[in-house]
Amino acid sequence: MQKAVIQLETLSCPSCMQKIENAVKGLNGVDQDSLKVLFNASKVKLDFDSEAVAINDIEKAIENLGYPVIKSKVKSA
Repeated sequence: MQKAVIQLETLSCPSCMQKIENAVKGLNGVDQDSLKVLFNASKVKLDFDSEAVAINDIEKAIENLGYPVIKSKVKSA
């Protein structure tokens, strides 16, 4: 498993959090229990299986909703 912290542009509404959470939870390889969308910090934290899903795929799922990703940090769990 790998841990990721994805920095987003400032989130403007709590419903944005829900949309992002649902999109990322729907990806194969994401540890759903670890997923946290931090509204005030505009960050997404999660653990994922890098053999099942790439960080690029997670970023794309978020960007497809219209939330630009500023940067991602990935480290081994």
